[in-house]
Amino acid sequence: MQGPDFPLWTFIWNNYTQLITANLGIAFSLACFVYVRSFSIKPGNPDNRELAAGGYSGNIIYDWFIGRELNPRITLPFFGTIDIKAFCELRPGMLGWILLDLAFIAHQYKLYGYVSDSIILITVFQVLYVLDALWMEPAILTTMDITTDGFGFMLAFGDLAWLPFIYSLQTRYLVVYPVHLGLWGIVGVLAVQGLGYSIFRGANNEKNRFRTNPNDPKVVHLQYMETSSGSKLLISGWWGTARHINYLGDWIMAWSYCLPTGIAGYLIQHSSPAPIGTGQSPADGSFIGGAPIRTQVVQGEARGWGMLITYFYVIYFAILLIHREMRDEEKCMRKYGRDWDEYKKRVPWRILPGVY
Repeated sequence: MQGPDFPLWTFIWNNYTQLITANLGIAFSLACFVYVRSFSIKPGNPDNRELAAGGYSGNIIYDWFIGRELNPRITLPFFGTIDIKAFCELRPGMLGWILLDLAFIAHQYKLYGYVSDSIILITVFQVLYVLDALWMEPAILTTMDITTDGFGFMLAFGDLAWLPFIYSLQTRYLVVYPVHLGLWGIVGVLAVQGLGYSIFRGANNEKNRFRTNPNDPKVVHLQYMETSSGSKLLISGWWGTARHINYLGDWIMAWSYCLPTGIAGYLIQHSSPAPIGTGQSPADGSFIGGAPIRTQVVQGEARGWGMLITYFYVIYFAILLIHREMRDEEKCMRKYGRDWDEYKKRVPWRILPGVY
């Protein structure tokens, strides 16, 4: 095999900016397509097409951004009917995220002749996250993105451009400045990932089992309160500790993607035996007087500043989850009314027990 020179890996690295531009263009075009097409929806149509509750405000820009149609679908030869929103939620962005990680691993090996434990660890965690999402794909049908939000530029941009290119920033950083964690560093990061995943998957599995079969032996012991609408809200187990405890697990896992980059930041220094002009050096790999130009990657004064990039994900994700939690609360308050007030008394914490 061609190893790090495999055409896919080299294409991704050499055309990184072009790929971002292309994905932005696709997201923009897709948002325009579904927006225009949404005006063909007629009441009582046989395809059960419908508009999103908040997607037809009358403001063209807002509706295009937030999405007018709830679940736009298209029918393609050989593929049949495809739900555009459900497809974009998991397929192109999630799989593109992993392809970028693998391309960055290949390029790190090409540059240094080895692959660092830090980049392997992050990639394994992120592959696990994506495979888990694909394996539990039916659960996505109950999420707010599918049941409530329309599909417009916000989700198209998030799925196709933001997710793969922002979520892989840590591995891209490690391509240029590899970090070696060592045994105890690996153990520490594994502990963070293990804690986050156990909360995330444990809480989601508990909820899905209870929704599917409340008599399942694994959840039959759980306490719940029944609402006037007939719904049952868990008040023990994972969901008795916080109303959105799964978000806590998701956020803890986000730390395991960032911590392997350490105190990030680097400078690229080019040195040569003789300068060719004031403040200039020839390109790396050229020669002056038979001596090669040397390139060094050091942290220097940049140490710490790179954390604005490598730890951006964990900050952004916290904001995203809190905003999503607030929207969840509003939706549940409308749905359950006074029952939700009672539920909040029994489960007072939102995400982090004892804090928020």
